[in-house]
Amino acid sequence: MSIRMIQERLLSYSCGSEQEEELALREITQEVILVALSRNGFFGHAMFQGGTCLRIFHGLNRFSEDLDFVLEEPAHDFRLTPFLNGIGSELEAYGYHLEIKDRSSSESTVKKAFIKDDSLGNVLQLSFASRRGPRKKIRVKLEVDTNPPSGSRSELRYHDFPFVASVVVQDRPSLFAGKLHALLCREYVKGRDWYDFLWYTAQRSEINYELLLSALEQTGPWRGEDLQINVKWLRNELAAVIKRINWRATADDVRPFVPDSEQPSLDLWNEDLFLSQLSKVR
Repeated sequence: MSIRMIQERLLSYSCGSEQEEELALREITQEVILVALSRNGFFGHAMFQGGTCLRIFHGLNRFSEDLDFVLEEPAHDFRLTPFLNGIGSELEAYGYHLEIKDRSSSESTVKKAFIKDDSLGNVLQLSFASRRGPRKKIRVKLEVDTNPPSGSRSELRYHDFPFVASVVVQDRPSLFAGKLHALLCREYVKGRDWYDFLWYTAQRSEINYELLLSALEQTGPWRGEDLQINVKWLRNELAAVIKRINWRATADDVRPFVPDSEQPSLDLWNEDLFLSQLSKVR
């Protein structure tokens, strides 16, 4: 029965290519992991954030690789292992045969774990048989920030696959603040960041400036500075970043995560497009 649920979920994606089918399988796996974490009490400690959160709970039209979380309160002694054991038991009931590795160190602020499965694709009826050799493993990375910046706000959401579960998530202004911190401070250009920026600005999303300020003071080029930020400051700093980006390369970076139907939109990415979106930052 559990395998049938995964199969029916996969069919609901109406995948148009092998790549989309692989992305859908990973996302389904993310959903099962998410509700397994809920069942094991994880959200008594942490909030869901990042691109996967934005997709699952807000309808972002791109796929995502990782499951990102922040603790509600700093806790350097936080351990992922008990929750990983719960994930293993839960996913096995749905036909997964997992390889789970906790790659966290006692000194690391961000706790990391990797979950892999190479068997599920062998028991499902897939529409696109691989022409490139064996099907890739399903890989999902979990990251938990145990020393998050202050000011984040949360809300309780519900997810109904593979069963109903409650998930504590960052609210949308806090999610946008986290994305803006990445746009300003990430040491490399990530296409998914800028795809999300277009989504947030199209939605006229509000910004949690308290969280953004705290994050900027904690990590990045403004670390430790006595900053005073507002919308004018933010637009100016974003404009400076936008003007030095290779937009063709950035669009190509996000292509593997965007459905086939939206690929032509990526050809429109250029400096003028992103500068024009700054008027929607508020």
